[in-house]
Amino acid sequence: MPEGDTVWRACKRLNQSLAGQELVRTDFRVPSLATTDLSGRSMLEVVARGKHILMRLSGGLTLHSHFRMDGSWHLYRPGERWRGGPTDEIRAVLETETWTAVGYQLPVLDLVATDKEDSVVGHLGPDLLSPSFERAVAVANVESDPGRTISEALLDQRNLAGIGNFYRTEVCFLLGLHPWRPVSDVDVPAAIDLSRKLLKASVRNGVQVSTGVDRPGQRTWVFERAGKPCRRCGTTIRTASLGEPTRQRVTYWCPACQPEG
Repeated sequence: MPEGDTVWRACKRLNQSLAGQELVRTDFRVPSLATTDLSGRSMLEVVARGKHILMRLSGGLTLHSHFRMDGSWHLYRPGERWRGGPTDEIRAVLETETWTAVGYQLPVLDLVATDKEDSVVGHLGPDLLSPSFERAVAVANVESDPGRTISEALLDQRNLAGIGNFYRTEVCFLLGLHPWRPVSDVDVPAAIDLSRKLLKASVRNGVQVSTGVDRPGQRTWVFERAGKPCRRCGTTIRTASLGEPTRQRVTYWCPACQPEG
């Protein structure tokens, strides 16, 4: 699933291309928006809120989308061939005189009043990539359930928005935290600060790297490295599912560098 940094970069590209332009044609291929026509409205701005995308339009409307696992927005020039996927995976087309934005496999796509955006993002905690990030609020949110595992607490977007499985896994490794370590036994401010640092570095550099080595196969410490030796100590990286049965995520850890207890 794309994480906060990926969504932020996507919003930046969309905003640079579409903001200030009038929509000359729109095409929505989801039942709830099948008869919606936004042509004639101007794109005011495209902003990220955690992992959510908010396209604010003239007339007080916001087109809200979320990538979840497979969604994406692609930008094309007039006449350029669309290469984002099969035609039957297209969910939205937003066309201006100079750009066409095509949304593929968007599992979440709805239209809300701009002054009612809280109906779709109001549940989110402080956004780690926001310039006005409310650190104290995020810390308090995570610490409010001391018996919860740090992995689940960091992934809960109601606590703080933007962290996904990649950053949660790598932060736990870098801080020597076993994935099932309870919040009460964790330096929560340190975990949040490191998460924000990694996300901001990714936005700045355009690639997700936690090791400091931007080369294929060397960018992560433990994420998706099950069965391979730990880069620090050589111990075999382990993997397991973590979380509630309906919301389980695969986690990775080094049993030596991240001891239990």
